[in-house]
Amino acid sequence: MGRLKQYQAAFTVGELDPLLRGRIDLQQYYSSVALADNVLFEPQGGFSRRPGLRFVTDLTADNPANGVLLIPFEFSTTQNFMIVASVFNASSTLRLRFYANQTLLTNINGSGNAYLDRAVGTLYDTSAIDMDKTYFTQSADTLIVVNEDFAPFSIVRGANNSTWTVAALSLTPPKSLFTATESNPNATLTPSAVSGTITLTASSSVFTTAHIDQYITDNTDFGRARIISRNSGTVVTAVTEVPFFSTSAIASGAWTLQTGHETAWSNTRGWPRTTTFHEGRLWFGGSASEPATLWGSKVAQYFNFKGAEGLDDDAIAATLITDSVNAITAMRSGRDLQIFTTGAEFFVPQANLDPITPGNITIKSATRRGSKLGIRPQAAEGGTLFIQRQGKAVREMLFSDVELSYVANNISLLSSHMLVDPQRMALRPATDTTEGDLLMVVNGTDTTGFRASSVGFAGSISAYMLNRPQQIVAPASWTTDGDFVDVAVDLDTIYTVVKRTVGSATKYYLETFDDDRTTDAAVQYYANPVAPDQAVPSNTTAGGLAHLEGKTVKVIRDDLVDSDGTVSSGNVTLAAVPQTYAEVGLNFDITVKTQPFEPRMASGSQQSQKRRILEVTPLLFKTQNITLNGKDINLAQGALSGSGAVTAFTGPRKTQGFRGYDRDAQITISQSQPLFMTVLSLDFKVSVGG
Repeated sequence: MGRLKQYQAAFTVGELDPLLRGRIDLQQYYSSVALADNVLFEPQGGFSRRPGLRFVTDLTADNPANGVLLIPFEFSTTQNFMIVASVFNASSTLRLRFYANQTLLTNINGSGNAYLDRAVGTLYDTSAIDMDKTYFTQSADTLIVVNEDFAPFSIVRGANNSTWTVAALSLTPPKSLFTATESNPNATLTPSAVSGTITLTASSSVFTTAHIDQYITDNTDFGRARIISRNSGTVVTAVTEVPFFSTSAIASGAWTLQTGHETAWSNTRGWPRTTTFHEGRLWFGGSASEPATLWGSKVAQYFNFKGAEGLDDDAIAATLITDSVNAITAMRSGRDLQIFTTGAEFFVPQANLDPITPGNITIKSATRRGSKLGIRPQAAEGGTLFIQRQGKAVREMLFSDVELSYVANNISLLSSHMLVDPQRMALRPATDTTEGDLLMVVNGTDTTGFRASSVGFAGSISAYMLNRPQQIVAPASWTTDGDFVDVAVDLDTIYTVVKRTVGSATKYYLETFDDDRTTDAAVQYYANPVAPDQAVPSNTTAGGLAHLEGKTVKVIRDDLVDSDGTVSSGNVTLAAVPQTYAEVGLNFDITVKTQPFEPRMASGSQQSQKRRILEVTPLLFKTQNITLNGKDINLAQGALSGSGAVTAFTGPRKTQGFRGYDRDAQITISQSQPLFMTVLSLDFKVSVGG
């Protein structure tokens, strides 16, 4: 029998994959935990109760069950918006709502409505709008929305916050060859020059306006040209792609007129599926019929994609020709134009930082991982984060100065069990030195996995705290009373769509994470509130809670937790009149479970020995409530404040009195009340033997 002491000074690895339970040789083992639910890891090493959720509005009437997408819109350095796009009519209409500072904008365009409807027109190859296929990009005041099933459209903010224009793009599309038809006209053909922009003169009338953007090929020697205009039935203007051998007449029947080139995008061929702005061009990547083709507009003419003479500022079209299927799933304008596909990652190299032109465009393969369709890559600390095609890894596409190429590091290697059918992803960049970047991945339907608790991943958010310069990747699972559906970031405000069951009905709520709240779908009551929050009530009735009708809620009043309440007729009764503030919302449980006790001893592992925890001393920071192995820890230091409110405790709190032996000697940190908690480190003593 011996007594051993261990000190865990950091938790910067977050929840560790259970498959690594035996890897006590890893340094990361001693900075990780076995379970992390509803906490946020801090770059300094500790962890806190995750922010609560502020209720913003009920979206249910907009039919988000058909599909919903959060779209950030940054108008200026001082004005940011969040657009909520819901599939109001599954086969024809999107409903758009606009939020500024978490407040719904009303009377859009003087219509009296708090929304705009966008009819998407005829759908390509589907009977319902699929929001998972929707992609967007923004430049200045114009946001472009694409989906391979309907025509692209723009969203433009006007003179004020209530003026918005939603309109189809006036595209000049390129031509593509889907079905070729070739003929050998009964006429001679004479080119005016061998290269460049030339005229082609036939000995008889063979040309019609339908031949514009079709091709002529010399079958005797060589030469190929694209018709760009018809002057008459015998004369056309064309741009050579392969120079002709001479200006001599080509014999009748010795040249081919190839037709069948048609508009690349349409309701019959499908529409662009991804988009981005890069170096003065609007780029489209892939379409329903041409999933591996990349198109770039003319420079500064963002909607003109029609090929011309191949000048430096002309439109660009290029197709990924590889030994595998590489349908484009996403694009990003970064160090280079980055192209993500189902089978690999590509980029467009720019020698000597020269601009991309029709004459120099080259698409190079970077890595061969593949990315998942429907999840937008996120820019972070010099790299690009994306979800691998199978949804089992978060990878960082980063340029390596050593290899002089891109690499795709698996940053979720130690926690891949936390990714289950990922649906959406968003990144909130760090705003100061006290926090890291926060990557949030919304999980889909749970499957039986390796999770070391009864808490599953269905509808959860896997939240990764990132500090790449310090090589910190610390994940935790965020759950709520319901399912997370989408997440997006408006500068530093994290919006989420949550599916909840209220009174046996399915509801979809727009909510935002709020560092000043400790419950979900919460309403606060304080001076000078912004709707839907309320002013401090003058009596014990707190209203404005219709979205939680019939739910059991937590009530926090002036830092004192009242007994649970039940919402009735949109109200809940407080135990007393609040002096400064109150909060009412849904509880969420936090759980952090340390790794099994493994002292670093020369004799090796002590896994065969029974252990008993003798003493735990957590170092706390501004903590109001904490439970260790089911035991509430008194933080009041002898008395509550004069008002009875719970005071925040900072410092070490030695705790003894734990009973029972087991093989793991794990410490479970939780809370019995929805109050603030931050744990900086753990110091504990364990009896080993038997």
